[in-house]
Amino acid sequence: MYKHILIPTDGSALSDKAVDAAITLAKLLGARITAFHAMEPYPLQGAYAAEASGVAELQPEIFAERSEVYAKRVLEAVGRAAAAANVQCTTGYATAHSPSQAIVEKADKEKCDLIVMASHGRRGFEGFLLGSETQKVLTHSSIPVLVYR
Repeated sequence: MYKHILIPTDGSALSDKAVDAAITLAKLLGARITAFHAMEPYPLQGAYAAEASGVAELQPEIFAERSEVYAKRVLEAVGRAAAAANVQCTTGYATAHSPSQAIVEKADKEKCDLIVMASHGRRGFEGFLLGSETQKVLTHSSIPVLVYR
């Protein structure tokens, strides 16, 4: 059925539950997984606000370094969980203005045949205001997406 599952993760508790479910599914199917983390780029408007208020802001290099450290930590946890379940796992991360676009592109590049990801379930006005990366992946992905809630 499915041979290669992409698991986008942000390191949140809900995302960790989706990771566990995806690893279990991969084990049952004999599939391999690719864990992926999309990092946000340096927030320029935050820098301008900090400059105007006189508050020190993280330098872009420090922000990027901390983001990368966090991504590696999140992905290493997925790798450990996959290894414990005897599931083949690769990892990757990228900086992207649009996490959903980065997820869809990673799935295409890696030739994944399923995406398993969490949804925080925001609906109504809150969902409209915040947007939903999961909804955007569902809209733009050419492969099936299994949403974990």
